[in-house]
Amino acid sequence: MIEFNNVSKTYKKEFTAVKNINLKIDKGEFIFIVGKSGAGKSTLIKLLLREISPSEGIINYNGLDINKIRKRSVAEYRRKIGFVFQDYRLLPKMTVYENVAFAMEMICCSAKSIRREVPLVLSMVGLSDKAKYYPDELSGGEQQRVAIARAVINKPETIIADEPTGNLDPETSKEIMKILTEINKRGTTVIMATHDREIVTRYQKRVIELKHGVIIRDIKAGGYTDEPKEN
Repeated sequence: MIEFNNVSKTYKKEFTAVKNINLKIDKGEFIFIVGKSGAGKSTLIKLLLREISPSEGIINYNGLDINKIRKRSVAEYRRKIGFVFQDYRLLPKMTVYENVAFAMEMICCSAKSIRREVPLVLSMVGLSDKAKYYPDELSGGEQQRVAIARAVINKPETIIADEPTGNLDPETSKEIMKILTEINKRGTTVIMATHDREIVTRYQKRVIELKHGVIIRDIKAGGYTDEPKEN
């Protein structure tokens, strides 16, 4: 489904953020991308979202070389991918319902389909009773659940979650992981960048570990233990 072939990204001919990445992600996988700050996690995500282009190599998404997508078609490509931010990025003057509905309005969905789909997704993330609330009336965990609902409302093939539990306490983090796991069980590919090794250890999904822009470990689901020893 997603394939990086010898992908490198160098900024200003000085700093190589990722180097010679070879990675294949199958449809329906749940993958953790881990590594310390500066390891290359954000660059990998930006490359997949086509926010930046690689200096070398090819990125394929369902057989499509995304670097060949014309600028006017990038938005259409990104509709295949739902994105969850660490800082939620909800629209403060819109209610929970309106925030999620807005994602459907952006791709010109009918009012009828919006009225049908939004309540279903809010129920899935456990926020049916908060539909009329505004973001500043919600807890951090509730805001993140709204962000997840917004990301999945248009039924993307892939969800990318960038540190979705980074601002949350352990109990709330478990709730968010439960939702992402359920979304994955329904067939959506989930790619989650995280610093939280406790979560990675607990959920035992496939793990891609980066260090200085290089993949140092690619561990199949159930095989993750702890951080490799330093040389």
